[in-house]
Amino acid sequence: MATVVEEPIRAVPTPATVVCAGRSFTVADEAMQVNVPSWVVDLDSFRRWAESDDVPEKLRVWYLKGEVWIDMGKQQIFSHLALKNAFNMVLGGLVQAEGIGLYVPDGLFLANLAADVGGNPDATFISNAALDSNRVRLIEGKKGGYVEVEGSPDMVLEVVSDSSVRKDDVVLRQAYWEGGIREYWLVDARKEPLRFDILRHTAQGYKPTRKQDGWLKSVVFGKSFRLAQRLNKRGLPEFTLETR
Repeated sequence: MATVVEEPIRAVPTPATVVCAGRSFTVADEAMQVNVPSWVVDLDSFRRWAESDDVPEKLRVWYLKGEVWIDMGKQQIFSHLALKNAFNMVLGGLVQAEGIGLYVPDGLFLANLAADVGGNPDATFISNAALDSNRVRLIEGKKGGYVEVEGSPDMVLEVVSDSSVRKDDVVLRQAYWEGGIREYWLVDARKEPLRFDILRHTAQGYKPTRKQDGWLKSVVFGKSFRLAQRLNKRGLPEFTLETR
């Protein structure tokens, strides 16, 4: 479990540590230690800190409306990593085959100024129209190359883990809607039955897409999708994202 050290307070939080911006603190576990300086007070300063050498490349960090969120918990192989891969194989292949935009798996830093959030979604789709209209801008890093995007992508995917329930179900659901993201795909495979929702942006907030025999229609991709789970020969779970 990670340990957070504030000045002068010591505490042992949940695997995901959430602290108000503007407070110097340290989060540590057996493998690493991360220092968040007091000058991280808003989204802009958080972005500078997140790109610095002080932040391990694969560490999951977010700025969420005045809070710094750090998750040092290990990701589950099946209910998180393998599940994300099922989406990446299908959606990445679809986007490339049809030439409709840019699909990026986790690792991308997304900043949305309107919603006052920034962090690393589990996957992001940016249409050609979003890039052409500057609804989404590609941002170069200080060392060269594009390292983040700013604006409102067409779709984001989040896979719920034990340490991200509040972030994914509550905070990001509101923030992505405020940020004008057309579809929020939310998946939870920690227990049966599988939960797979395509949340559509409306004037009143996100509304779940109605299932038809398990199929969900995506306006963004112009196709329907269904998430299936089975056990392989070893008795381990496998996930398949079906499309039609």
